[in-house]
Amino acid sequence: MSREQRLVYGKLVRDRIPEMITARGQIPRTRVLAEQDLFAALIAKLHEEAEEVASAEPEARLGELADVREVLAALTLALGFTEAEVDEAAASKRAARGGFARRLWLDEVLIP
Repeated sequence: MSREQRLVYGKLVRDRIPEMITARGQIPRTRVLAEQDLFAALIAKLHEEAEEVASAEPEARLGELADVREVLAALTLALGFTEAEVDEAAASKRAARGGFARRLWLDEVLIP
């Protein structure tokens, strides 16, 4: 008698992942998240993807950045914003506070 092996993930996955698992002859167990659970799942996924960018080999970084962008796009939609609104907010913040082009690291602030 063969024993079933079980891999537990408990995380948000891309839409086609279950069909890819099925194509390998495995059986995915999924559920659709309730609206109130989506935000927390997307935030957790964003953390996961950011960690993957940080630990990726140089040749894998582009793909990992694409994953971060995909999660941000889903988060944007889940929060009821458009990509254009996020772009506009980013441009406004960049105009007011700058971007990160100068690579400035703030070590400390002295208060006389």
